[in-house]
Amino acid sequence: MTDSHDGGDAPAVAGLLLAAGGGRRLGGRPKALLPHRGRPLVEHAVRVLRDGGCGPVHVVLGAAADEVRARAALTGCVLVDNPEWERGMGTSLRAGLDSLAGTGVRAALVTLVDQPGIGPEAVARVLAAHRAGRSLAAAAYDGVRGHPVLFGAAHWADVAASATGDQGARAYLRRHAGDIALVECGDVAEAYDIDTEADLAHLE
Repeated sequence: MTDSHDGGDAPAVAGLLLAAGGGRRLGGRPKALLPHRGRPLVEHAVRVLRDGGCGPVHVVLGAAADEVRARAALTGCVLVDNPEWERGMGTSLRAGLDSLAGTGVRAALVTLVDQPGIGPEAVARVLAAHRAGRSLAAAAYDGVRGHPVLFGAAHWADVAASATGDQGARAYLRRHAGDIALVECGDVAEAYDIDTEADLAHLE
């Protein structure tokens, strides 16, 4: 089944949200449950993917997964459990890509739950690069690659094989730097992370 938000017969691009982090530097508060605009941060991140044009949306959970399921409104999302989340973001990326196998989507647009400064405008711009025929694309901020990152399905197996520790897809993206369509998003988004107590000031 495909769920395209393009309105025509364009293939769907799945939103893949990595939301398993335990917030080690935040006193062990799971990032998915940090409050933002009165609701858990994971809800905001899902809404960004949908508003930007992704469908379906797969959410990888790890730290406090049961609590996230109970407290966050994630209706319509495919929730993917990553029991190895403590071993780093690479395990979440692998779990998420595995969950997309056989779904019929042609690409995955990957975002991180702890980057609330990246909104639907950046998602839409990266999706536009895919519609223009690019199978590797990423948002850039003043020319520096960031998130979201889009991988065509042909790349998934090799991305998963190279995803280790907290590196995620970095090694793969370095090897294929010349093939990546960089889409400048610095005018519509901010690529900060919520990693420390000081970063919580970015949340509302």
